[in-house]
Amino acid sequence: MPFAHLIALGSSFAAGPGIRPILDRGAGRSARNYPHLLAAGLGARLTDLTVSGATTSSILDTEQRLLLRRFVPQIDGMTPDADLVTITAGGNDLRYAVSLLKAGWAGWLRRPPRADAVPPIGADDIERAAEGLARIVDAVHSRAPRARVLLVQYLTIFGADIPSYREAPFDDATREGFRRLGHGLNDAFERAAARSGAELVPVAAASEAHALGSVAPWVAGFRPIVRGIPAFHPNERGMVAVAALIRRQLSGG
Repeated sequence: MPFAHLIALGSSFAAGPGIRPILDRGAGRSARNYPHLLAAGLGARLTDLTVSGATTSSILDTEQRLLLRRFVPQIDGMTPDADLVTITAGGNDLRYAVSLLKAGWAGWLRRPPRADAVPPIGADDIERAAEGLARIVDAVHSRAPRARVLLVQYLTIFGADIPSYREAPFDDATREGFRRLGHGLNDAFERAAARSGAELVPVAAASEAHALGSVAPWVAGFRPIVRGIPAFHPNERGMVAVAALIRRQLSGG
């Protein structure tokens, strides 16, 4: 089935901060993030509303402030002609990326890990993230009734076999804690898909073999020099892979 208008909603794992060419530096948005690659592959028009740092609330009903910019809720950019919508959000609701970055700096400086290095996320937190994602799907359906809606999971950062390597300077317990947090985020996506009727794109499982420490990781590791792609975020290889996974699902493959 051909698609005419793709609208992308989400946070940095969709926006692609640091991946060149940069389309909107203030939003942390790349011209080679998975929404752009997907739209190009489908021959569809793209409205990319993704903003790095977004939460489910800032997509739905809360103004987002990032650096010197203010962003209205992303859902306000939805139009009724959209026939395909992608959603990647929820990680910032669980303080996933910011906690990874803080722990990365602490590990690189050889500071002992704090007891709260991994956010103490419980079942209620995961349920709130799931509910936020489901509410986004409902809001999309109300504004674009014909749209096929995809919940696109986050890329896996830590695989099952967690080696010790410079790109993630954590102790074993901290790495395993972040791995469990990633599983909690995956669970939120699965719950949201089940209750909203949206399709789940199982990016987490597909990227397990491409986590940090693999031969061809789809995410960037920690670097003490802050430039380019932020640590623990998708690299261009990862964005290409996510776009390909979505196209395969859309084609029934």
